[in-house]
Amino acid sequence: MKNIAIVILAAGKSSRMNATKQLEKINDKTLLEITLEKVKSIFSENMFCVLGYNHDEIIHKTNTENIEIIQNKDFENGLSSSIVTSLQYFKNNKLNFDGVFILLADQPAIETSYMKAMCNLFQEKKHLIIASHYGNKLGVPVIIPKKHFSSLLLIEGDKGAQEFINNKKNEVIYSRQATNLLDIDTKEDLLIYQNSFLNS
Repeated sequence: MKNIAIVILAAGKSSRMNATKQLEKINDKTLLEITLEKVKSIFSENMFCVLGYNHDEIIHKTNTENIEIIQNKDFENGLSSSIVTSLQYFKNNKLNFDGVFILLADQPAIETSYMKAMCNLFQEKKHLIIASHYGNKLGVPVIIPKKHFSSLLLIEGDKGAQEFINNKKNEVIYSRQATNLLDIDTKEDLLIYQNSFLNS
């Protein structure tokens, strides 16, 4: 797993949340902290977090030790802009990776065992895209090999990465391990997930 860049996307404006979603808390930890801590429990290097909206506040309120921050000044252009920004950052800094593992800061229920399973698949099949299976579509988290980096630089909007993955289904595999791929986009989503802890 040494030559994979781990990229957590956390640059969005969270318009549906009407708050800085990255700093919303579940059990006294923010959404972003939950994801960062899971990543740090698996990896020891090559960890990056893309920030945009409320960049300074998020850094001030988040432990980013051992995480390299990439600032996306074009965050209003959608999720794809954060992927493009990270790849451009790697290129500009002459960082060479076999693949990029893209995670979202608003999927706190994904287990570390699922992330490890994806990485293990990539070690076996480094030429393939390792995606997550949503029933009728494929999406993130995803590991994309470096042969696709130049094409990834052309994606646009919030659905760009998903379209990219689904347009290459013949080059995609996914882990059979189940996980909770819940996206927390609204206050209602957050409340439901918080209550799931109380009732578990």
